[in-house]
Amino acid sequence: MRKAFTLIEMMISISILSILMLFLYKSYAELNRSNTTYTQVVKDLQKQELIKKILYLDVSLASQVTIIHRDRKKDVVFLQTNHSLHKRIIPYVAYILKGKRLYRLESLRNFKGYPLDAGSDFVVDDLGEATLFRMYKGKTKKNLFVLHVKLKKQEDILLKIKALNI
Repeated sequence: MRKAFTLIEMMISISILSILMLFLYKSYAELNRSNTTYTQVVKDLQKQELIKKILYLDVSLASQVTIIHRDRKKDVVFLQTNHSLHKRIIPYVAYILKGKRLYRLESLRNFKGYPLDAGSDFVVDDLGEATLFRMYKGKTKKNLFVLHVKLKKQEDILLKIKALNI
């Protein structure tokens, strides 16, 4: 009659336990790596959705829109809108693709034209790296706009927006 484990039985059970722990550790490390990857993907999607929301609200709540076609990939857009990111009442907003960055400018005063005056007072929001910013006005419906933005490392943004105040 035995009352204890033999040394061989203990070594076999420890070996089995260590193999199981090795597989559990590898699974845990892989889970952490995939969580890091998916966290970055979610942040990128949230940023793109925020940019879509800003563009949509600016144009849909606009009371006047001016589009300056600079070339095949760049437009400058001036508008007056009820949407503000900086708690201003009916601000003037400009979208400018300068270099490879898309900027949103918000001011209390109307923008006179492009290039901007040196004395202009505005707040700048950098919307990210972009290769294309185009805005088209509807031919039959003057309050209908199509906006096309290509941001680096993100899907194209293509919005059809009806301005409610025009």
